[in-house]
Amino acid sequence: MRVLVTAVLLIPLASACTWVKMAPGAAEVRVAAPGQDLSACEKRGEVAVSVRDRLGPYERNDIKVRDELETLARNEAPGLAADTVQPKGEPDDGEQRFLAYRCRGAAPAAGTATTRPVAEGEAETYPIED
Repeated sequence: MRVLVTAVLLIPLASACTWVKMAPGAAEVRVAAPGQDLSACEKRGEVAVSVRDRLGPYERNDIKVRDELETLARNEAPGLAADTVQPKGEPDDGEQRFLAYRCRGAAPAAGTATTRPVAEGEAETYPIED
């Protein structure tokens, strides 16, 4: 009985943990919004990433899963000489595909905002689209 109670108490704590850490070079990788025009950029490839989206019967927080998938895609981008990733679709069962681009030095497409790198200690925000 004591083991069952301990397991029930630890599952929510484990789900709050972030298991994916940012790799060197990944902090400079920008995440483009789905559907954003990146035609001025050079396509470098496609990245498939996955994380656990459930712990037994308990589903992990959707935002945390998405954040970890994005971090994993950013971690892979420097290996493809890419500086921008863009989600190809929505996450499905803890898996998601991203397109990788090299945009530095490319002129931004008309109507898109230019971004500067995030300085240490600053926060970066992303719009949530329904």
